[in-house]
Amino acid sequence: MLDLELLKTLVCVVEEGSFTRGAERVHRTQSTVSQQILKLEERVGHPLLQRDRSGKQALPTQQGELLAQYARRLLAMAQEAEDALATTGSQPALRLGVPEDFDARRMAAILAGFSAEHPALRLDTVSGMSTDLQRRLGAGEIDLALMKREPGSGDCIAAWPESLVWAAGAGFAPDAGPVPLVLFPAGCIYRLRAVRTLDKAGRPWRQAFGSQSLTGIQAAVAAGLGISVLPRTALLKEHRVLGRAAGFEALPPSELALVAGGQPLGRALQHLADYLVAQLGPRRRAARQAT
Repeated sequence: MLDLELLKTLVCVVEEGSFTRGAERVHRTQSTVSQQILKLEERVGHPLLQRDRSGKQALPTQQGELLAQYARRLLAMAQEAEDALATTGSQPALRLGVPEDFDARRMAAILAGFSAEHPALRLDTVSGMSTDLQRRLGAGEIDLALMKREPGSGDCIAAWPESLVWAAGAGFAPDAGPVPLVLFPAGCIYRLRAVRTLDKAGRPWRQAFGSQSLTGIQAAVAAGLGISVLPRTALLKEHRVLGRAAGFEALPPSELALVAGGQPLGRALQHLADYLVAQLGPRRRAARQAT
């Protein structure tokens, strides 16, 4: 049986793209984290991470990315079980969905701030691709969701525009072959933008790397594995923007929208919605979603 602590370590290293930063998240030394990953690799019989020469940077192998996806589910279920046993039942949880392709550190800081301001409210957060969050919202499995989507594609509490660009590593030079793409899974708005734009231009492409994690996508682009469509806010110092001079047309924007389910928001959920709107900054509109 797989050890949840080892799986947690794997997820942290994959999301951070670094043994050093992954070790900081699990509050262990880098050498301990390396040993844990080696132990997990021995357990499953596959290499899970590609290490650079320094041993500090890491990208998931195909098996590593697959195991990380299962690990997130197992860890979420384990946390859900702990929370269910710990709760008194007097206060129902506020169920929030957040996109997998959102800056994890920024979102963690926002949620921690809300919990600090409202310690009596219990917040249950799930992450996933926006298409999955839309399904969960419709099924009543979550109460609110932040989703990446086409601008103005439905009612929402608030929406924030996202300027999208073609991102490449500092040393990446496109050649005459198919464009190597670093892609989120099917259904992601960034993936759709990349594929549709290239198809419309008649340019062949191939998937060079895939990940659900924004951190994984950022690291793969920085490493020169290929190019990706990212919001400007997700660009790293190791990235550069490709424009028309490099053969890449400007991209239409997407948006981040805060959407509620079909029921009116109670007082606690309204607190959460108001807090998210305030923390996420200036928005395109704040028309209240019909309920």
